[in-house]
Amino acid sequence: MHYDIHGLTAPDAPTILLSSGLGGSGAYWAPQIPALSAHFRVITYDHRGCGRTGGAVPETGGISAMADDVLDIVAELGLTRFHFMGHALGGLIGLDLALRRPDLIDKLILINAWSKADPHSGRCFDVRLELLNASGVGAFVKAQPLFLYPAWWMSENAARLAEDDAHGVSHFQGKDNVTRRIAALRAFDVDDRLGEIAAQTLLIATKDDLLVPYTRSVRLAEGLPNATLSLSESGAHAVNIVFPQTINQDILSFLTAGTNPAQ
Repeated sequence: MHYDIHGLTAPDAPTILLSSGLGGSGAYWAPQIPALSAHFRVITYDHRGCGRTGGAVPETGGISAMADDVLDIVAELGLTRFHFMGHALGGLIGLDLALRRPDLIDKLILINAWSKADPHSGRCFDVRLELLNASGVGAFVKAQPLFLYPAWWMSENAARLAEDDAHGVSHFQGKDNVTRRIAALRAFDVDDRLGEIAAQTLLIATKDDLLVPYTRSVRLAEGLPNATLSLSESGAHAVNIVFPQTINQDILSFLTAGTNPAQ
């Protein structure tokens, strides 16, 4: 597992581990790293089958197997307790860890995540897989921003998206890996176990998320005993990229509540 450490270096520094969504790249969190690094040791990583980790996604094991990869990093670094932030699929990893290893999770942040996949999300993934199988990697990658960003943001960032498309094609994780990762997130279902998760949780969601209906975050807020929902009108699925300053402020306020943020 390839991981990077940013920010504070002291062995006892407060730590937050970040897990991205379907793309699986630690670089997804670039807009959050500077803000978080001033207060925390920040760990980002590339999921198995993705980026610099590479390899093959297991055919079985689902989200729990992905969480096991996180536990390998945790063991290597000797972490005994840390904050965890996950986006979409990464949020599912966080929920799995919070259920299986509650002793490790301090505060939990879930961005546009879910306890059980919504039928609408399933339709979106069907379309993406059909594009991949019928039209190839280029079409699959080119369609991705449609599910991530608001139209106005894509219009204002056309040059960046063109660069992202080229990078996405040249670093594509492979059809089998994508298919298995989508199957894992679609099979994930902890809806009837949310009451078991005691960690303080911040839920971040947007009403204009095309991929994951915000009602999935509402459900998380209803089911988790210690959850706060931050619901915005816009920002779409990748709201932490679209509105990084606002999201970073929300994250830091949540993580540092009751502590000295200068520590």
